[in-house]
Amino acid sequence: MGFKRGVILCCFCVFLVSCCCLVNGGDIVHHDDVAPKRPGCNNNFVLVKVPTWVNGEEVTQFVGIGARFGPTLESKEKRANQTRLAFADPPDCCSTPRNKLTGEAILVHRGNCSFTTKAKVAEAAGASAIIIVNNQTELFKMVCGPDKSDVDIGIPAVMLPQDAGTTLIEFLGNSSAVSVQLYSPKRPAVDVAEVFLWLMAVITILCASYWSAWSAREAAIEQDKFLKDGTDDYGGKEVTHSGGVLDINMISALLFVVVASCFLIMLYKLMSFWFIEILVVLFCIGGVEGLQTCLVTLLSCFRWFEHAQESFVKVPLLGPVSYLTLAISPFCLAFAVMWAVFRRVSIAWIGQDILGMALIITVLQIIRVPNLKVGTVLLTCAFFYDIFWVFVSKWLFHKSVMIEVARGDKSGEEGIPMLLKIPRMFDPWGGYSIIGFGDIILPGLVVAFSLRYDWLCNKSLRAGYFLWTMTAYGLGLFVTYVALNLMDGRGQPALLYMVPFTLGTFLMLGAKRGELKHLWTRGEPYRPCPHIQLQPAE
Repeated sequence: MGFKRGVILCCFCVFLVSCCCLVNGGDIVHHDDVAPKRPGCNNNFVLVKVPTWVNGEEVTQFVGIGARFGPTLESKEKRANQTRLAFADPPDCCSTPRNKLTGEAILVHRGNCSFTTKAKVAEAAGASAIIIVNNQTELFKMVCGPDKSDVDIGIPAVMLPQDAGTTLIEFLGNSSAVSVQLYSPKRPAVDVAEVFLWLMAVITILCASYWSAWSAREAAIEQDKFLKDGTDDYGGKEVTHSGGVLDINMISALLFVVVASCFLIMLYKLMSFWFIEILVVLFCIGGVEGLQTCLVTLLSCFRWFEHAQESFVKVPLLGPVSYLTLAISPFCLAFAVMWAVFRRVSIAWIGQDILGMALIITVLQIIRVPNLKVGTVLLTCAFFYDIFWVFVSKWLFHKSVMIEVARGDKSGEEGIPMLLKIPRMFDPWGGYSIIGFGDIILPGLVVAFSLRYDWLCNKSLRAGYFLWTMTAYGLGLFVTYVALNLMDGRGQPALLYMVPFTLGTFLMLGAKRGELKHLWTRGEPYRPCPHIQLQPAE
């Protein structure tokens, strides 16, 4: 069991410090307080869909970005006009085009004059819209020049990346009739994916808390029996349940910020395809251990599997392993390998979420906070860590380090695997709603502690702390999603909202009941409350 516990702890350390504690629906509106604004030049930078037809048949769709100037783009596809496309002559559109325009959208190259000059020339020539092809594969925010005091442009302007522009020019070069639509659909106020993600996070903490509390109570009952019987074999040692637990101490809680920050910077600087591959391997190892532990525990509750769970065989390096574990391990390994191989398939998120939830539940059962003091220090450090790397890091690195790492923008992948994610089902832009492991594990450590405390002190559900801390966590996560939607899908540090709700509720309730001192200092998880007679689980 020591080997398995070591694997889980190593994976926990890697995943926790790279957990990317945010909930991110993806940005379609890019607010920019740096780019100059003035009358006629105050649009937000919005992503634009550009479906393309060749000879009356839709062949592809590109994504561009709208300019700071010009009219606001239509948000509904059915209201957007399908307009014929023409290539500018000269291509830069810095002077009056030689080709006659009668309401076409004009395709031009970037360079040789300002964006606003190109737009004015195109509008004067009779174009209904201007599409500017960038000279790079990325998109560029089109702003007004500093010398333009008042901009009055009446046609929409959109920039496309270089590869999209090359494709359109090839279509036009084949003497084909090419037409496009320009529209910028808005995200729905609430997507059902966020509801399911909320349920997944809450259910994961519920399962982990009850498993942790059950294990702690069984261990406490066994210890209490040893004390009453005066067994010589006990010798004053703690009796632990199978697999053992690890209590986080004050030093570990304080070091969290330093270690997590160093690892996050390393991820940010070294982010690449191969680095993501390494994280995928580590995730699979942790996922296999987590899924195996959860399945073995679940199946051992049934009579048919009792004998297989109680019969052991010695395995090199691993030591004694039950026959049930040996039977389940190949399935768990095959499941993780299948996910790793096919993780770019559209439904691969299901496998990632199963492995992730199993790993989180196992981590919350093995790793525990011994008292509310350690839990408070840990969550307070995580609170400031989350805020700094999502918001403040923009001032130092010119980008939000946490969001960049979560998306895996430099890796060519769809982000790091240490996330629970669900595709946005009714969002015209697609993408995923995601939540980092740390947003579940860190508050979950305190929530699980509250249930262990309640059970070891024989508190009822209403008189205890678990019901209220669990409810507070759910409310905190709900507020996070509200903030996410109010901020147009920009990534949010979820612990900014969940820590005050979860920890604040626990502390205030403990102070009101006069039990805060006991919560703050008492040992966990094997010393029950004073004068309490523990009863075995039915």
